[in-house]
Amino acid sequence: MFDKILIANRGEIACRVIRTARRMGIKTVAVYSDADSGALHVELADEAYRIGAAPAQESYLSIERIIAAAERSGAQAVHPGYGFLSENAAFAEAVEAAGLTFIGPQPSAIRAMGLKDAAKALMEQSGVPVVPGYHGDNQDPDFLAARAAEIGYPVLIKARAGGGGKGMRRVDGAQDFAASLDAARREALAAFGDDAVLIEKYLLRPRHIEVQVFGDRHGNAVHLFERDCSLQRRHQKVIEEAPAPGMTAEMRRVMGEAAVRAARAIDYRGAGTVEFIADVSDGLWPDRFFFMEMNTRLQVEHPVTEAISGVDLVEWQLRVAAGEPLPKKQAELAINGWAFEARVYAEDAAKGFLPATGKIERLAFPETGVRVDAGIRSGDRISTHYDPLIAKLIVHGPNRQAALTGLRHALEATRIEGTVSNLAFLANLTRQEDFAGGHPDTGLIDRNLEMLTAAAEPSGTAIALAAVLSLEARQAGSDPWETLGHWQLWSEMQRIVTLHHAGDVSSLRVVARGFDMFAVHNGQRVIPVRIVRRDGGGVQVEADGRQVFVEVSRHGGHLSLRFDGAVHVFDLDDPLSAAASEGAGSDRLVAPMPGFVKIVRAVAGGTVSKGDPLVVMEAMKMELTLAAPRDGVVENVAVSEGQQVSEGALLVSLKAAEE
Repeated sequence: MFDKILIANRGEIACRVIRTARRMGIKTVAVYSDADSGALHVELADEAYRIGAAPAQESYLSIERIIAAAERSGAQAVHPGYGFLSENAAFAEAVEAAGLTFIGPQPSAIRAMGLKDAAKALMEQSGVPVVPGYHGDNQDPDFLAARAAEIGYPVLIKARAGGGGKGMRRVDGAQDFAASLDAARREALAAFGDDAVLIEKYLLRPRHIEVQVFGDRHGNAVHLFERDCSLQRRHQKVIEEAPAPGMTAEMRRVMGEAAVRAARAIDYRGAGTVEFIADVSDGLWPDRFFFMEMNTRLQVEHPVTEAISGVDLVEWQLRVAAGEPLPKKQAELAINGWAFEARVYAEDAAKGFLPATGKIERLAFPETGVRVDAGIRSGDRISTHYDPLIAKLIVHGPNRQAALTGLRHALEATRIEGTVSNLAFLANLTRQEDFAGGHPDTGLIDRNLEMLTAAAEPSGTAIALAAVLSLEARQAGSDPWETLGHWQLWSEMQRIVTLHHAGDVSSLRVVARGFDMFAVHNGQRVIPVRIVRRDGGGVQVEADGRQVFVEVSRHGGHLSLRFDGAVHVFDLDDPLSAAASEGAGSDRLVAPMPGFVKIVRAVAGGTVSKGDPLVVMEAMKMELTLAAPRDGVVENVAVSEGQQVSEGALLVSLKAAEE
């Protein structure tokens, strides 16, 4: 077994590998970019080495710098984690050329599965069913459009060299194919350095079911059952579970055997995942699932497999890489209970899952009943350079209902302050009727998006409390309750407060009645509010004759109020909200978040119609197309391609067309 390993990654996966290595008595080496010099994975490792600037191309994607750090540290092996260089055959070869062990499959296996078109051809030869589509080398746009028409819309354009939703576009009609192809290719080139794509039939009610496989250098290969990863947004997984609901013993056997055949076809070693798409328009059937791709690495969602199998997959990776045989045979593996994983992101679900940045002022998780895999803690910043994942919450129970209830409680008990998150969206998902009933599919989120992203309607009392607390936050620029009791010393005894919530605007008059006592006038209604007690991040209040404890936080332009089991976020001064509120009729197109201007289509003096794409931005590895908010003429283009812009920066200004 190794004495010391280097982890060529960051964030929660680096922390995850460190935990197992430490338990096994293996010393760990972390690497970090300038943006991560104070990161949690750096703190947890036995030693750490700087490998470059914040952009991934200059650090976590630099093979030379990572190999140099490994050699300098005296590490014997390199764990790639997931993402970055984890499925890069050239990296695996460089590790081996340096006399080190790559904790993953051999380079030939990575190459065999790295290009989706070649992988699907190999799977067909091995008797593994594949999705109907075009997987060839001809990349001429007209040729691809013709193949799409032959396959029949809707189709899915997929980057042949990558995954994670990058370079992927659903196309519903021929009129949208060219633009979608261009966008998919740009995104694929930026993410994987390869803009080649394949075209596949898009199943209208599919489920994404994947099988965890493991192989060793002694010819052994097993599967550790399936995971259902059907809940997705932008082709990226949100909540995963194991086992898959509705899976029969026969289908599990057939699918598991197909996955093992796929692994054996390339003499696979280490942890891998064979992803299938199942047509569930008429239920789950053994002859209605198709190979999508094989990920030659550990998956983000691997903890649910660990929970139901009792296997530490990272430990298995280390043992297999060290030359040991698999610790168990297929007959020794069994499913125990049910598990869910929820990915908690810094993103605004109500604004198209727009990634968010900012400092995490507070991050708190339940102390029992949940496994938390996180790479950040309170005080850390969400960077624009990397994926905005905050944490993964994993819950295990004796059955699906118990595990799902546990996940819901864990989400509701988690506290994140300082940036927007998808916590409420995830909690809503656990209550969604189809998912709760065990009938997920990849289109579920899109079909129910309005319900899942709807903000809880605040009561009049909640609005009154927000008015009192937001007013002090604006005046003092500090915690909203810190100096509230001294309000009567101000020169004015009342203030007008305007709150924005989910597009609604409330204007209230707040009057001081004495120490910690206020009257909030909302139209014809007057709500008395008294601060009874302040306690850390909350206040005990008496509002309209009823006492409750309310959690309150104010960061940036948002005031968050947790009241009667719901979280209400009120906008105080938010450039993104300002941009949205201008909406139709706005003369300004602003950056919704920090990012990189990739394409500028707007031309000064040009006439545009509402909805025309004007600027394409890239942030957190995803493209965002910003459209004209109304009809008009481009008055000024304030940015150029290649420019970095901050949140709220003016991109394009419009003026009315001359009559």
